[in-house]
Amino acid sequence: MLRQQDVGHRIVVRRIVGIREGRPLFSDALGELVELSETHITLATDGGPLRVPVGQVHRAKRVPPARRPTAAAVIALETAADEAWPAPVRGRVGDWRLRAAAGWTGRANSALPIGDPDRPLPEALDAVQRWYAEHGQPALVNTPLPLAAPVGAELDARGWTSRPPVLVQTAPLGTLTRAPERPAADRPPVALPGAPADDWLAVAADRKGGLPEAARHVLTAVDRIRFAELRVDGRLLAVGRGTVTGGGRWLGVSLLEVLPEARRQGLAGAVVRALAGWGAAEGATHAFLQVEQSNVGAVALYRRLGFTTHHTYLTRVAP
Repeated sequence: MLRQQDVGHRIVVRRIVGIREGRPLFSDALGELVELSETHITLATDGGPLRVPVGQVHRAKRVPPARRPTAAAVIALETAADEAWPAPVRGRVGDWRLRAAAGWTGRANSALPIGDPDRPLPEALDAVQRWYAEHGQPALVNTPLPLAAPVGAELDARGWTSRPPVLVQTAPLGTLTRAPERPAADRPPVALPGAPADDWLAVAADRKGGLPEAARHVLTAVDRIRFAELRVDGRLLAVGRGTVTGGGRWLGVSLLEVLPEARRQGLAGAVVRALAGWGAAEGATHAFLQVEQSNVGAVALYRRLGFTTHHTYLTRVAP
């Protein structure tokens, strides 16, 4: 059967749709798992959303994606994501990228093993560990899958552990710039200033556990960037960060947050659409974001907006 870590992945569900001559009739459904609860399985199929009561599920399992991205596509997207979340301290092991930001977020404090490390794999990982030791930080390695599977196997042999899986999801900007779910007259406008306000930064600090100077570099050191904010009577209710990187192709959406008292009103979608409109005006054609696989609510929201999983990654932690 399915588990919460299957959310955001492609699944097949065999469900009972009736009884004939005392025998159950079955129907198979294929799509992306959007929600898994004690009572229902919800998946996004080519024909639209399908909600199946658990009592009707005969069998359900994850299946491989219909089309795996090429190594070149994963490298291009991971490169755009690295540019969109720039660590202030950087190094190299061949083509591999080493990043440090005073421990603020795993993405900005992990090695990214894409490309050729210019040495045997064990020696490359030894060099990664030395670099982080020299910078007084624990070694982390971000392994995009399946591209970095050989790196993951070597780390397994060394006893490294894994943080929860992260989905790297994408959507065409044309999908995101469609009409909002709520009439425009019924929702406040989204502003896109070029610099974050103090209360915007406070939301980011609360979500990420503080905001050291290195974090400000990660948040702002991108040439094309916008900090979305949605306010009612001057009070900040929703935020989001947008960047355009990857040679101008990719809009990166990050730090999307709606205050608890303002949720379930379509504000997150309004922020994403505003950023998508800006990204399209900048010449971007696609958007990406990164979300923990276990964050079921966020995965469901992004699926409704049009995002699908491109690939996954694991952040590996040295013993």
